[in-house]
Order: sequence, then structure tokens, then C-alpha cells
Amino acid sequence: MNKWSRRGFIGAGLAGGTALVVGVAIRPGNPVGDLAKDAAFDGEQLVNAWVKIGEDNVVTAITPHTDMGQGALSTMAQMLADEMDADWDKMNVMSAPANGDYVSGEMARHFVAPGLDLGELLEPTIDGAFQLLAGSMDLYLTGGSFSVRSTGQKGMRVAGAAAREMLIGAAADSWGVPASEITTEKSQLFHKASGKSATYAEFAVAASEQSVPAQPTLKSIDQFKLMGTPAPRLDIPSKVDGTAMFGIDAKIPGQKMSYAAVLAAPVPGSKVATLDDAEARGMRGVTHVLNLGEFVAVVADSYWHAQQAINTVTATYTSAPTDNLDQAGMFKIFDAALNDAGDEGGDGLVDEGDVLDAFASAATKVEAEYQVPFLAHAAMEPINCTVWFHDGEAEVWIGTQSPLRCRSAAADVFGVSTDDVTVHLAHMGGGFGRRSDANMVTMASRIAKEVDAPIKMIWSREEDTQKSAYRNATTSRFKAGLDETGKPLSWDNIFLFHNDPADAAYVPYYDIASQRIRAVNDVELPLPFWAWRSVDHSQHGFFVESFVDEMAHAAGKDPLEFRMSMLGNSPRFAAVLKKAGEMSGWGSATAANHGRGVALVRSFNTIVAMVADVDMSSGSPLVKKVYCCADPGYAMNPDGFAAQMEGGIIYGLTAALYGDITIRNGAVEQSNFHDYQMLRMYESPEIVVEIINGNPDDIGGGGEPGTPPIGPAVANAVFNATGIRPRKLPLAGQSYSV
Repeated sequence: MNKWSRRGFIGAGLAGGTALVVGVAIRPGNPVGDLAKDAAFDGEQLVNAWVKIGEDNVVTAITPHTDMGQGALSTMAQMLADEMDADWDKMNVMSAPANGDYVSGEMARHFVAPGLDLGELLEPTIDGAFQLLAGSMDLYLTGGSFSVRSTGQKGMRVAGAAAREMLIGAAADSWGVPASEITTEKSQLFHKASGKSATYAEFAVAASEQSVPAQPTLKSIDQFKLMGTPAPRLDIPSKVDGTAMFGIDAKIPGQKMSYAAVLAAPVPGSKVATLDDAEARGMRGVTHVLNLGEFVAVVADSYWHAQQAINTVTATYTSAPTDNLDQAGMFKIFDAALNDAGDEGGDGLVDEGDVLDAFASAATKVEAEYQVPFLAHAAMEPINCTVWFHDGEAEVWIGTQSPLRCRSAAADVFGVSTDDVTVHLAHMGGGFGRRSDANMVTMASRIAKEVDAPIKMIWSREEDTQKSAYRNATTSRFKAGLDETGKPLSWDNIFLFHNDPADAAYVPYYDIASQRIRAVNDVELPLPFWAWRSVDHSQHGFFVESFVDEMAHAAGKDPLEFRMSMLGNSPRFAAVLKKAGEMSGWGSATAANHGRGVALVRSFNTIVAMVADVDMSSGSPLVKKVYCCADPGYAMNPDGFAAQMEGGIIYGLTAALYGDITIRNGAVEQSNFHDYQMLRMYESPEIVVEIINGNPDDIGGGGEPGTPPIGPAVANAVFNATGIRPRKLPLAGQSYSV
């Protein structure tokens, strides 16, 4: 990434003109010509960079995000269609080509300067600067629950409204009538006075020649027809009938595919020292055995042959710094780092009031330490990538969260310009952050470069479980002081590894006068870490809401009422928590060996409260029912949003109950679903979701906020049932007998 100075940043914004945060949708003029070759097919016309119309009057929304089952593409198309007055029955959606014009300046803003607000005068300038910065960062990315709340709000709605105005302008020019007299409905234009009408398709070409309006008029909430409704998802039919293409389905017409299986070094940082591949080379279908340093690859005429052959390969490896490290030793290193930080060390993140004095004078003091382990992503579709280098150009077929990162990875391996790399995008059988990396493209490209043939590389489940990148393990410590009435006076938190989002550990909504939060970052992790669904919120949700529960019990207060008492200045939070309590019958008696726990977490600008009912009769938690109330500001598709809450809860329950990647001698011990257990269908609880539309002008994400609250809600329910406070995850396998 290029380095940017403050002056250069502002200057770039001025040069960028009125570029929208989502890319080329609203720039002076209408530069769709260069994009048409990648985004439009025969019989289709780009109206602007994000909208195309077919001769059959089908409108397609082009989104700078990819599909991993979350339904966000369909919701973004819904937002565009509503602003455009398009016919939902003739609507389509596609991921934008892996083209640098489709980067997200809003995402660059999040990473570089979250919360920056310079007012209406400077905002267009800053938008332009972030757009150029996004290009240098390859920020065409699906993650951070950005799709609907950012691209949908600031891109798809604007692009749809702009396309509608351009179509009206083209019709007005043709019919010789004022644009103000033309109305639109279901992808048609009408002029009542003259009786003239036309489909959008009839004016698509003329509309594309119009200048794109810089600030098209958006609908007010009372004008919504599609937004806020449970419009059916556009991707479901192809997934039901099997025509949807996932990365692992990739085929190259007219080309004979070779297949690669891989075996990476077991300990990060080590490489192959010696290799015994004699048996593999003689096996059926095998054409190559490659020692590529960090990993070995076997290439064969089928994946089965490649995997069977690589199972016979034996290797020794060079030493690595963590060769002798195990799980207990890792947490001892964590503890030592926190001990060294003491009362004054670490990087200060929040410092309000006088925490040390408030704690010293408190009538009741509460202290606790929590731990969470590494977690795998465990997506159902194995990691895979298909690469073909020919005629000086590379083609990549992949399901990815980061198309431009994949393009750059292939270009680096083959030594070509990114303009000479084409990325063919496919659906993903789960992403969860793992597929925002591009190391699989690097590996497949290195193999293809050696073999000089089209290569489909597939990781085995064992490779993905043991040699991947993970949600990092960490430890967090808390101290809190309460006065004689149980009111919190101080909040003091120190933890390891401050990553993303920056505010994951913050609790500004709780009314605690003195707050201090610090992070210790100078500790090396023994395994590579990567974004995992809800990122740092997945850890801090458990830490924070478990400790709040401990504070409540130390104060002798009901856990839900204790939280409510701290939310006097946060009415949206209070409304969500109150509703979750009402849904669950909070305060009513529970059966023997049953417990009820509550948690409240804001993540990705969405507020979520959960109550979990847990049965401890077997000695291990069985979650019977989960009540979830969420305020995303405004749910653009309530069915889709509720589905994401449900999915996030199930994913979070796997982590809370079973998720545990452990190391021995520097290597991951788990290898497949038999020892990295996922939540089974029979264990899945009944889930009830209620949505509060608390602020339509400030919407939040849906893909991740359902995950962070479920762990602490269940842990707090375990305490409620047993009187034993779990301070480590996973919960299953711990002893809950006194």
C-alpha cells in the first residue's frame, strides 16, 4: 500500500471530485464505457456503473460484494430497485467484476478514520480521497457487516435513484415533455398527459448517455415500497436447482484440468527439510510432486488421486520458534505480558475519570480474568482455487470475500500486471472472514506456474483445520468498584491483542463515570490469525457481558435490572434489553437444573440483546431456547436480517460450547469435525427474533451482530443454573459440580 500524507490525502480528495464512497457510480460524466466489457453482456446496457438493463427489461444491480450465503446482495438489490422503481419480479443481482473501479472508499474510511465527520462542505472532498485510498488498498471486500449498511445505503440507493433520474431524463428528451411530468413504476415510464409509456429497456441506451446526477433525490421512509419488506431472495432459485456455481465447481471449457492436493508444514514458520515422495510419484494419475518450501503439492488427473498420493508423502521440517510450545505455555506467556503491564502499562484506548481512585474507595470490589482459545472458521466448502496461466495472462476461479486481493496475489506470483489477471467470481460455501485472505490464490498460482497447466487446488479438511489462520486466543482482565448501593463507580479492563473493530471492548452505553481500557500488543501469537465472524466482538462480547453479570451478582442485583440501571443515557439499548426480557419472561421461575442468562452487545452499529435458557441436567449446557431482540436502525429486509441473527447465534453457539483449537509442540492438534465439533441439528435451540427499527438514518449490519451476545448469555445462564461462574470458553467439557 502506498503511504499517504495528510496534505496528499486532502489533495487526492480534491482530484477525486464528487466521487461517491462506493466507487464510480457518481462521478462527473458517466464513464461506463470502460466497464461495459466486464460488467455487461450481449443484450444488456450499463446505465451507470451499478445498474444494467437487459433488452428483456430485466434490471441487474451490480454490487461490490460477494455471496457467501448471507443474502446481502439480494437486500442491496432490493434497496436499488426501490429507489429505481424497478419491478422486483424482473430484478437480478451480480457481484461486480474484480475491477479497481469497484473499491469501497467507505471501507477505507472505516479502517483509517472511523467516525470522521468533517461536515457537508468537506465531505465530498474526503469521499474522493478515501476512494483513491481504497484503490491503493484493494478494498473490494465483503466483511465487517458493511454491505447493506454502507454500500446499500450510500451506493445502491444512490445508484438506483440516479438511474431512475437518467431514464426519466432520456424519456423527457425523446418525448419533448418536462421531466417533472414523468412517473415511474415497475420498470416502466409514464407520461399521463400524452398517454405515452415505455419500458426502462427502451430508454436504457439513451439513459446511459446522460450525465449521472451527483446528488439524486432519495425516497423518504414513507415512500418505501420494497425496503423494509421481506422480499424473496434472488439467489435462492439457483441454489435450489443446483445451477449456482461455487468455487469448487469451477471448470474451464475446452481445457483438461489438473488437480492439486497440498501438505503444509505443521508449525508456522517451518519449511520442508527432507521429502520422501517415492511412493506418491508412482501412484495412478500423478503427474507432479512439488516441494515448494512451505508446502508440498501433488498434482494428478483427479483430486482423489492427488489426495491419495499426498497421504503417502512423508517429510521433515526445519525448526520454528514455537516448536516446543503448548496451550498451557501460551496462556502463561499471555499472563506474564499482562502482569508486566501492571497498573500503568499497555496501550491506552479509553481513559475517563479517575479509575484507580474510584476503585480504591469502592465499597465492593470485583475482579475477574477470562480466556478464549483459537477458533477455526470451519466453512463447509473446503478452501479451493483454480488458476490457469496462458498467453501471458492469468485467470483465477474462486469464491472470495476479497477479489482484488486475489487478483494482486496471482499477479505477484506470475510477475504480471493486475490488468493481466481476470478473477472469475463464484459463490462461497461459507466465508466467515477466512475467504477474505488470498493465500490460497498464492499457493494455487505457485503450483500452476510450476506445472504450466490449469490447476484446481483443494485443501483437505485436515489442512484447513490444522494449517489455516484463526480467530486469535486471548486473555482479558477486569476490575470494577461499586458503591454501597451497588452502583458501578469504576471499570478497568486490560487485554491482549487490540485488532478490529477498534471499539470492540468499549462500553460507552453503560453509565460508569470512571472507565479505563488498555491493550497489550507486544506478544507474538503462535498461530496466524485472521478475521473471524464478528472479529474482536466475538471475544469482548463474552468478556464484557460475563463481567457485567459478575458485577450484578456482587451488587446483589438482578442481572437484567442491573444493566437497565446503567442505560439511562442510552434509550435504544434500554429498549432492546427490555424487549428481550419481555420476550423471555425474565423473572419467572425456571425448572430445576435450568438457568437463564442475558447479554447486551453493540457490534457493527447494531444493538443486540439475548436471553438464553439452558438445561444443565446432563452436567453440560444444552441450550433450549434463545430470545433475540435486535435494533439495526432499520431492517431493510426483516426476514433476511432475522435469518442472519439465527445464523450468527448458531455459529456463536458452536464457538461457545465446543470451539477450541489447541496447540502441542507448536502444531494444531485438531484435524476434522470429529475433534473440532460443530453444533449438531439436534442441539440447535428454538430461536425467537424480534426487530426494533430504532433509527432509520443510522442503520447497522446484520451478518455478524448475532454472534457476540450468545456466548455470554449462555455462560451467564450456566451460572444461574449451577452457581459456578465459567470464565473460559468453550463451555462443554468443564466441570459444573461443586
